[in-house]
Amino acid sequence: MPFLRSSQLMLSFLFVVSLGACTIAPGNESKRNSSAIPVKLVEREGHWFIERQGQPYFIKGAGGREHLTELAQSGGNSLRTWSADNASAILDQAYQAGLTVMLGLSMGKERHGFDYNDTAAVAEQKKRIRETVLKFKDHPALLAWGIGNELDLFYTNTGVWFAVEDIAAMIKRLDPHHLVTTVVAGVDKEKADLIASRVPSIDYLSINIYGGLENLPATLDEIGYNGAYVVTEWGPTGHWEIDKTDWGVPIEQTSTEKAAIYRHRYQQGIAAAPDKALGSYAFLWGQKQETTPTWYGVFNESGQPTEVVDSLEYLWTGEWPATRAPSIVSFTLEGQKATDSVHLKPGGIVDVSVNFKPGSDSPVSLYWEVLPESTDIKSGGDPEERPQPASLDVVTDNQHGSMQFLAPQIAGPYRLFVTIENGSGKVANANVPFMVAKN
Repeated sequence: MPFLRSSQLMLSFLFVVSLGACTIAPGNESKRNSSAIPVKLVEREGHWFIERQGQPYFIKGAGGREHLTELAQSGGNSLRTWSADNASAILDQAYQAGLTVMLGLSMGKERHGFDYNDTAAVAEQKKRIRETVLKFKDHPALLAWGIGNELDLFYTNTGVWFAVEDIAAMIKRLDPHHLVTTVVAGVDKEKADLIASRVPSIDYLSINIYGGLENLPATLDEIGYNGAYVVTEWGPTGHWEIDKTDWGVPIEQTSTEKAAIYRHRYQQGIAAAPDKALGSYAFLWGQKQETTPTWYGVFNESGQPTEVVDSLEYLWTGEWPATRAPSIVSFTLEGQKATDSVHLKPGGIVDVSVNFKPGSDSPVSLYWEVLPESTDIKSGGDPEERPQPASLDVVTDNQHGSMQFLAPQIAGPYRLFVTIENGSGKVANANVPFMVAKN
């Protein structure tokens, strides 16, 4: 189905979200059928939906390449990648887990120096993508091709959309059995109209959106959008859109606050628009350093699930898991919350209090870490280096939520992180930024 029907000048954007009920029969690679499983976009009396193997398919998905068994066990049915790196193994593992894949096709970005006026570079990129499509188009785990990711972020050359259209039209010729989309960073009327006019070959538009997800259905109505959508990234409030301390660093939500906001945003921005929303891909089914090591991953660095995973299972299945993660009620330094902009003196004794609920299983263990504020801040999810831990001089720690430590001797911005692990191996986490200064 074309993105813009020739008989109508309307937007038909579909923003990729997490995939719904999975229709893949799990099996091992040796039993894998090498035939493509047909997928198409259907509109019926104003209701948009994906049809896979002749059955409606709602995306209940997450972005990432890890913990695929856990994704399926939590009720998810699809995963999203940002490139085709290691695609053969990922597709096979997804098939074994009963998952589909929105396979990313990476494209050069203007903010990284790619020039869409360079016809040779554009042609070479198209050739690379053509080879990828031919290699994986018949894999039974494949659901959709994602052309680029946030190519519109900080761009000036709108000619990029002609390159996207050239690739989208090529894919439709090479692979008529799967959906084709491109992923943008948020949406407004100017962007929607531009893509509608320049990229008619995509089946739908995929949107990455965080703080504004709960308002997305209303936003689409306001800009005159009448089609379906999939949300390809969503999750906690982004580090660029949240409150900051008085020295200008973003204040991260606790894992408990994130779990609540995942539920709210999904219910308002996706579940509340059943005739338009095709599903979503929650971010991030894994862990990464982005502003902090805990901001976006729904697992911690040791691979343990946070309470956000519990919330996603509830959203996908309608039931809470049998074992629940811990939750955090409050977290203070010297009686001050993160929003109070905590200032400390070098080497002073700091009283810490974290009030928490253990979840389903005891005993509970608490782990503490002090990190200098990250200075390797990038944009658009580009790779960042994790800060090296600062020395943590613990004075007392009763492992029940009360702790004392000595503030660092070196002045500057830091964060105190706490991880609370219960007997089921699930965790809660939080951090409080603080500034060390002599005066």
